[in-house]
Amino acid sequence: LVAFAGFGTASAAELATKTALTLDVAKVLSAAGEAEAAKNNWSVVIAIVDDGGKLVHLVRRDGTQIASVDVAQGKARSAVGFKRPTKALEDAIAGGRTVMLGIEGLTPVQGGLPLVVNGETIGAVGVSGVTSQQDEQVASAAVAALAQFAKRK
Repeated sequence: LVAFAGFGTASAAELATKTALTLDVAKVLSAAGEAEAAKNNWSVVIAIVDDGGKLVHLVRRDGTQIASVDVAQGKARSAVGFKRPTKALEDAIAGGRTVMLGIEGLTPVQGGLPLVVNGETIGAVGVSGVTSQQDEQVASAAVAALAQFAKRK
């Protein structure tokens, strides 16, 4: 019989308190991205995911190709999963790290950005529909809108 030290006894363990992305905040971020897309007359999909990579909010602007729905979500999931912009993943592969192409579900294409509050990744935004650089421009507008919520704490 094996005994576990501390099992079943009081200890210093505590549940973590974390900042969570809400639907209301996701809608504000999405609206900021959509405003950037509208200003430039771009048809895009904007996907906002939580820290587990699950979809919280999605907007498909009129005229955007259907495939961009999946691509935007893939960019967002990749950005939150790796806690970095998808451009960094794209650059790593372009630099020779082709082994990354074998990672299931990876979308290593510019246009996905993590949502970070006080150093904590709370989700991500992924955009698809125009060029990768333009997708990231729209995603950056959404990320910039997060600052108004981070300052409230």
